[in-house]
Amino acid sequence: MALPRRILPLIALGMGLVLLAACSGKVKRVSPPAASIQQLTVERDGSWTVELRLHNYSSMSMRFEQVSLAVTVDEHPAGTLEASPAISIGPSAADTVRTTLRPQPMARLAVADALAGRRELSYKLEGEVAATPEEAKRRSFTLDANGTLSPAPGLEGVLR
Repeated sequence: MALPRRILPLIALGMGLVLLAACSGKVKRVSPPAASIQQLTVERDGSWTVELRLHNYSSMSMRFEQVSLAVTVDEHPAGTLEASPAISIGPSAADTVRTTLRPQPMARLAVADALAGRRELSYKLEGEVAATPEEAKRRSFTLDANGTLSPAPGLEGVLR
């Protein structure tokens, strides 16, 4: 018994889809992470508490081990944020790490001026982030990010 001519292309298409589904697996991609300042709070002693947001753009979880980022505000060097968060961040997700910084005098003045004038403050982060992808060895990523912060309404000494 011969199969009708219309059935053969459908069978071939079905076999092709089965073969394609069998070959397709989840691709594991490691992408450089990103960092940004989510919140900067000026403390009574003049130090800053910084909520640093770490973004994992990889297709797998990454364990963030070490962060060392030089901070510049309104083109004034502020100091270096150092942290050992030891946190895992899922694929295409983000989390925050709290760290403190004793800023340089000109950076401290720039932040005070932005808060007093209720204006935006530009910042730059430059440095290294060490992270370990799932089932892989630790890697170091170079970061160079720019952003802006604005005074948070109703929160004294806070920029977001």
